[in-house]
Amino acid sequence: MIRIAICDDDTSAVSLHENVVKSSLQVCGIGYEIVTYTRGRNLLSDITDDHFFYDLLLLDIEMPDITGMELSETLKPYLPNVKIIFITSHVEYAIDAYELSIFRYVPKHDLEKRLAAAVADAARLIELEAGQEYTIQTSSRLERIPYKEIYYIQRDGKNASIVSSAGTSKVRKSLQQVYEELDAPEFLFIDRGYIVNIIQIMKVSAGMVFLKNGEQLLISRSHLQEVKRQINRFWGAHI
Repeated sequence: MIRIAICDDDTSAVSLHENVVKSSLQVCGIGYEIVTYTRGRNLLSDITDDHFFYDLLLLDIEMPDITGMELSETLKPYLPNVKIIFITSHVEYAIDAYELSIFRYVPKHDLEKRLAAAVADAARLIELEAGQEYTIQTSSRLERIPYKEIYYIQRDGKNASIVSSAGTSKVRKSLQQVYEELDAPEFLFIDRGYIVNIIQIMKVSAGMVFLKNGEQLLISRSHLQEVKRQINRFWGAHI
């Protein structure tokens, strides 16, 4: 079940967006719950004061009480993993949306077609990120790390270390053993000593992967073409 908030000061636009979202997700067979708002301040209050949780936000940028840009900046600390789709008639906002790591920008002049595709893509990604957990079990501890929170795994002598949003976790297994236990297409070797989570990659440039936590890891020359191929294949299959 994906929780979605739609916010636009135009009530007819809210109704249109809601219908597009419902149609798109019904085609995908994805369950959803939608809450609608006509004031950005009400959405802000629900999340910051009443701790409402949403997986996906559809925001009009040009709202009178608080803009979509301002909303997204304010809400990110409360919903760090939320996907945001901006809807606007002003093309120049696309650059700002990119800088804010917004999931998708949808122009109003091509709304129904572009919004349906954007919602379906976001929903598939949300479902993908909500998947499995890696379990570390020893005689003294049990630790579960959600796949979506893993940035990368690195060789640590004969063992491995998992770097996630919660910190670094030591595993008394080889890097290859961990890779085989993960058994998930989002993990790939970028060299003999590192496995990276494709979901956490912001970009690949100059032989480096740039991750969402701000770290940069070197891709070995022998792995570079295969890394690019696997990333393209992964997103082609899931988005």
